[in-house]
Amino acid sequence: MIVLLAYDATQEGQDTLFDAPELTWLSRERMHLLAVMPIPTGLFLGEGYVPGEVLDEERAEAQQLIDKGLAALRERGFTATGHLAFGEPVEEICRAARELPAGLIVVRHPKRMSFAARWWKGWIGSSLLEHAPCSLLIAVST
Repeated sequence: MIVLLAYDATQEGQDTLFDAPELTWLSRERMHLLAVMPIPTGLFLGEGYVPGEVLDEERAEAQQLIDKGLAALRERGFTATGHLAFGEPVEEICRAARELPAGLIVVRHPKRMSFAARWWKGWIGSSLLEHAPCSLLIAVST
């Protein structure tokens, strides 16, 4: 079974996801790590120009984080592949799950109000429950 681990392309989001005790009982094969970066709203709302250099830097930082996450997963015995997506989290997570095709999506819902929590608490949690093309594991931090 292909497992898709999804987070918000931040170190905090990745740390929160990797702290999930549920990872210990997931299949060690065919693991995919997906970081989803939002597209800056200024690009759509005309609030200003976001230089390509800034986007390239953010993309490079996110890719470095994915590489670090893949190394951490491999140290734990997982076979893992990394992916970076840009856009609305639910759409990108569901798209990746369909394309793989994943049998399970894993996300982490932290109880403390951090960036990762706000990422989840918006419409993402309920929409992902409604639109996921496969099983969904929501690991809740305590």
